[in-house]
Amino acid sequence: MRGETRQREQLPPVSEQMKAWSTALAAELREWPQVTQKSFFGFTALYRGKTMFGLLPRTRSIFKGNAVAFRINAENRSLQCLIEKDPRISAFDKDKARWFTFELSRDTDLHDALDYLGRAFAAARNSKKKK
Repeated sequence: MRGETRQREQLPPVSEQMKAWSTALAAELREWPQVTQKSFFGFTALYRGKTMFGLLPRTRSIFKGNAVAFRINAENRSLQCLIEKDPRISAFDKDKARWFTFELSRDTDLHDALDYLGRAFAAARNSKKKK
């Protein structure tokens, strides 16, 4: 269809509270070995080697107002149950990879967000070994 432009999904701007939470998470993750951070279309992308395992909002929200995203294959049954039972988590598939969002609503949620990002970080190592 010539002359037709594809409409890109508009992601809402990130709240000031989420900016503060993302900044705190990014500062903590900077201390982790093998983690690199790169700007990525209004987000901070988190990598272990060449594998992206998380996204922190900088200027755009991730589907929900106050959420971070992480990629993990929940093949581990106990992890899968944990993810399914947590009402703060939603799932989506992107390019055949399983991504999850974790919705923050208070400062104490930062600990759990780091826990899930840590699991995604570990899974990024394991997915590299499987290749």
